[in-house]
Amino acid sequence: MLAWVLARGMFESRLQYSASHAVRTAASVIFGLIYASIWKGIGEQHALGAYGQAGMTAYIAFNQVILWISFTRRGLGLEERVRTGQIALDLARPTGLFAFAAWQEAGFILYNALFTSAPLYLVYALLLGLPVQRDPLVWLWTVTALAASAFASVCIAYLIGVAALWTVESRWLDLFNYTLNFLLSGFLIPIEWMPGPLRTVAEWSPYPLFQSIPAQLYLGKAGPERLLQSLFWCVLLALLAAAATRIVKRKVEVQGG
Repeated sequence: MLAWVLARGMFESRLQYSASHAVRTAASVIFGLIYASIWKGIGEQHALGAYGQAGMTAYIAFNQVILWISFTRRGLGLEERVRTGQIALDLARPTGLFAFAAWQEAGFILYNALFTSAPLYLVYALLLGLPVQRDPLVWLWTVTALAASAFASVCIAYLIGVAALWTVESRWLDLFNYTLNFLLSGFLIPIEWMPGPLRTVAEWSPYPLFQSIPAQLYLGKAGPERLLQSLFWCVLLALLAAAATRIVKRKVEVQGG
């Protein structure tokens, strides 16, 4: 029940900014069309491997659709709570700090999925020919991968947020994380096309969970075995978040709240 209340509260708070978010969605449509046009131009002069021109357009379009599902608030809003001292009260709640922050963020992610990702999916299906999958299993694997990407994103944002106890200002960590995400997730270019060393780094990082794995599953470029990578990182990041919570509790106690 508490989880539902937290998620609903965040969801309803985002509804107050629906007009500005509609503008954001329109901007996302434009950027997606620009990216797709660039790859169409490249495809007219160069082969695009196993994707082909149409496949690459679909890859770019779907990545633009799911981008917002792995977006989170900066540090889950924990940086401000550290600055004001609210973090001490949060740690005293019967609900764990990670669960409290994660369920709030679930409402934020659900809002993005319904009011940004879903409209983008419809627009790109009409304008760019993004294939609409009819196989229930494809949808099952894709939705599972997206749920894993959202959870992993929340875990990383949580680690960045609690880092404010040591750095005071954790904005730079958030910017660094987003830079790595765009570079290593396969958002702009498939990971298999990256130069050797960069490809190795990307494949061993958690960032393919956010773009590459869901897109490949949806487009039929990979099978459900790719979800094992998602599962591995979700478990590891969850353990890191739990460990960080224990360290945070000790630090706040030492500092006297």
